[in-house]
Amino acid sequence: MAISLRIIPLCAFLTALLFFNAIALSERTEEIRQRKSLRNLRNSTMAERLEEFDNPHAVDDPEAIATMVNMAIRNSTERRKLGFFSCGTGNPIDDCWRCDRNWIRNRRRLADCSIGFGRNAVGGRDGRFYVVTDPNDYDAVNPRPGTLRHAVIQDRPLWIVFKRDMVITLKQELIMNSFKTIDARGANVHIAGGACITIQYVTNIIIHGLHIHDCRRTGNAMVRASPSHYGWRTMADGDGISIFGASHIWIDHNSLSSCADGLIDAIMGSTAITISNNFFTHHNEVILLGHSDSYTRDRAMQVTIAYNHFGEGLIQRMPRCRHGYFHVVNNDYTHWEMYAIGGSANPTINSQGNRYLAPYNPFAKQVTHRVVGKGIWRHWNWRSEGDLMLNGAFFIPSGRGAAANYARASSLAAKSSSMVGTLTSGAGALGCRRGAQC
Repeated sequence: MAISLRIIPLCAFLTALLFFNAIALSERTEEIRQRKSLRNLRNSTMAERLEEFDNPHAVDDPEAIATMVNMAIRNSTERRKLGFFSCGTGNPIDDCWRCDRNWIRNRRRLADCSIGFGRNAVGGRDGRFYVVTDPNDYDAVNPRPGTLRHAVIQDRPLWIVFKRDMVITLKQELIMNSFKTIDARGANVHIAGGACITIQYVTNIIIHGLHIHDCRRTGNAMVRASPSHYGWRTMADGDGISIFGASHIWIDHNSLSSCADGLIDAIMGSTAITISNNFFTHHNEVILLGHSDSYTRDRAMQVTIAYNHFGEGLIQRMPRCRHGYFHVVNNDYTHWEMYAIGGSANPTINSQGNRYLAPYNPFAKQVTHRVVGKGIWRHWNWRSEGDLMLNGAFFIPSGRGAAANYARASSLAAKSSSMVGTLTSGAGALGCRRGAQC
């Protein structure tokens, strides 16, 4: 009897223990089921999940869209090597290379940073470096090694740099051969007080970082154009940079002023040209694009003018266009005395995202100038899109205005005109120094 009385409490204890174990097992089973359900949800496809959570406003595959966005960001930062904290300004040329403290070791990378119609200009990217050590120009027919003239006439691709600061006064035109880059970064290099640069019947030229000013008329002399050829040159006009029957040309980050004729002229069938990040000052006829109204080969001309600063002391032709297709984008016009953009012979001019600050002269507020009567030019395709007009500036458009008419005059995506100050803040020759960002 005593034994039976001891067994009763023991049975009650075992029964309670089994009851609590059953509850715990039930809770554990539910937890496992929930985890399995969550794992299945995570492993399911987007389509399966959308069947359970039907949102009429949901995209078909947001994960794919997120992947594409992340890939675009990763590809962009990888291309420019900027990392997460970018020093970039939004200027796609500068953001491509200026943040690199080791730019001096990666000079050729500049050739991959061009935009616009001249974006395929490789210059001397695939050649050796040539270091200019001598600023003199002793002999235009037999230039000495170490001079800039000796460098630019060579038949092979060359990336031309400068050993130190120098002022080069050229006796005659500096006639360039194909596949050359003149890269003055890291030195203060002036071409001044004599002849200047001629790019004639050649291709793939990059000119970067020069101060070009006070160019004079020269000529009626023998000048060497290659190791195997020299010839008689008639009088040159005194342009800062003369582009004549040439293609794939990129003029970037130069400071130009006070030349005998134009600062930059591109004529006689030249095309595939980008003029970017330059600082123009103190000159009358700034840029001429197109030889004459009767020279119809210039109808194929395509030129991009981007991120330049047209500054004090300028009068007209920023640019002056004939025939051809011209994309004027994100430039800063802070001074003109007659007009900013002019033309004749039915050029197509696509002005986008520029900032035009008109002079105080009430008769010079108009940005545009046609060199013919209205009855002729009213069908020309000239448009202003997203430009900022200040101090009474105004642009007179013409033509149909349809986007299709400007396809051949469009070379890059314009940014907002509100960004022009930032985009052009580094225009002109830069003061780059070793071991620091430019």
